[in-house]
Amino acid sequence: MDQKTLARQIEIIHDAKRPNIDDLVKEIFTDFIELHGDRFYGDDHAICGGIARFNGTPVTVIGQRKGHTTKENIDANFGMAHPEGYRKALRLAKQAEKFHRPVICFVDTAGAFCGVGAEERGQGEAIARNLYEFMGLRIPVISVITGEGGSGGALGIAVANEVFMMQNAMYSVISPRGCASILWKDAARELDAAQALQITADDLLRFGMIEGIIKEGKTQMSYYKNMKTALTASLKRLEDMSGEALQQQRYDKFRKIGVFMENIPE
Repeated sequence: MDQKTLARQIEIIHDAKRPNIDDLVKEIFTDFIELHGDRFYGDDHAICGGIARFNGTPVTVIGQRKGHTTKENIDANFGMAHPEGYRKALRLAKQAEKFHRPVICFVDTAGAFCGVGAEERGQGEAIARNLYEFMGLRIPVISVITGEGGSGGALGIAVANEVFMMQNAMYSVISPRGCASILWKDAARELDAAQALQITADDLLRFGMIEGIIKEGKTQMSYYKNMKTALTASLKRLEDMSGEALQQQRYDKFRKIGVFMENIPE
């Protein structure tokens, strides 16, 4: 992708008017009830989660929250979750497993929050625990990267049977700006880093890391309609699979990601 197109895509991803988890809950689901707290420390507003109905079927919805205004973004820590946010997500996923509800996750974060308090409360452990526990869930799990999918902060709710990306989204081990700052000591080379990282939906589909790209259309209504169509089809594919089959499918999916070589002695 040329830099001009990539720059436009990054601009769209960071647009404050872009649909967030609160918009998705309102437009795609019905009867949503938000649940709060991790039962350990507190309630992290960077993670929104609760129970709802999707096409009449009970589901659990979990998503990283970004606001449309500065005040909303500050309240949600700009979508960068603390460990209690990931523990809340895991609590809701385990509750969903108990009551046999599918889990639908929406990923939009530059990364997990790296402040002192978050590290003191076990940020790394919380994310690692989610990776481990989500891998073993015996219910369908679907994740959609709606904007930024940044590093372990995204993976904390992206271990799923099927992962999708919106047409204008990115998924990477580090943000392009962060990468440029580290590699070249120059954040202005963000587009060079984005090109090198290959983080667009087309790139990730080509690598086999996602199952599909959801077109956004020209209006927000087409965005919601296409999202709902993709989720409906995904749930249909997964609904008749046993708990063991869902676990195995998820394991196989992530085991085949990446390339490595073994140096075997003669």
